[in-house]
Amino acid sequence: MYYANYLKFAERARTDMLRDMGIIQSQLCNELDVLFVVRRVEMDLIKPARLDDELTICTVIEQLRAASLTMSQTIHSIEQRLTTILVEIVCVDNRFRPKKLPEVIRNKLGGSQ
Repeated sequence: MYYANYLKFAERARTDMLRDMGIIQSQLCNELDVLFVVRRVEMDLIKPARLDDELTICTVIEQLRAASLTMSQTIHSIEQRLTTILVEIVCVDNRFRPKKLPEVIRNKLGGSQ
């Protein structure tokens, strides 16, 4: 599999995880003037995925800061770990200026300040 596709799958998994936590990104933008943007990505490609492999993506919030969060993700096939990804996501307003995570979002993400 082409390496950039791992990043696409990871993005979908992060979006699904947030949605499962009750965080809908389009609502954040419209109601709270909050956007999540990727600031940094580290990816280790361990083994390639093959055509028709069933993939599982595990996403964990590693660190929650005032205006950012770091997530680790692992992509597995049934038999083995294929990729590890570390993503730093920052919270910005609609002008792309840093913005503190709203308390309601922080609480859903499992942190408080």
